[in-house]
Amino acid sequence: EVQLVESGGGLVQAGGSLRLSCAASGFRFDDYVIGWFRQAPGKEREGVSCINNSDGSTVYADSVKGRFTISADKDKNTVYLQLNSLKSEDTAIYYCAAADEDLRYSGSYYLTNGAMEYWGRGILVTVSS
Repeated sequence: EVQLVESGGGLVQAGGSLRLSCAASGFRFDDYVIGWFRQAPGKEREGVSCINNSDGSTVYADSVKGRFTISADKDKNTVYLQLNSLKSEDTAIYYCAAADEDLRYSGSYYLTNGAMEYWGRGILVTVSS
C-alpha cells in the first residue's frame, strides 16, 4: 500500500521558516518523482516543487524560487521541503505527491496535478503577518 505522510506544518510568523517532511512507503522510492503542492483558501491546488529521485533534479514554481528548497533522504525514503522567508500568501494546505517517472516528461510537467499518482492527506501551514 502506497503511503505519503506529511509532517512539520504549523503556525509561523512572516519571515520565518518551517521544514515539511514527506515519509513515503509502498513503492520504489528511487524510481519516483516526489512533489509538493499547496492549496490556499479559495484557490486551486498548485505545484510548488518536485524532485526526481532517479537523478536528483529539482523544479520550483516561480513563486517560491530562492525561498524553498526540496531535498530527499533515500535512506529514510523521505522528502523534505524547507520553507524560508515565509509570506502570508504561502498559507495553504501542503500536499506531498508521487509519480512513477515517465521518461517522456521532465521538469515542470511534474508540477501539474494530473501528473501525480499518489497523494498524501496534506498538512496546514499558516503564516501570520
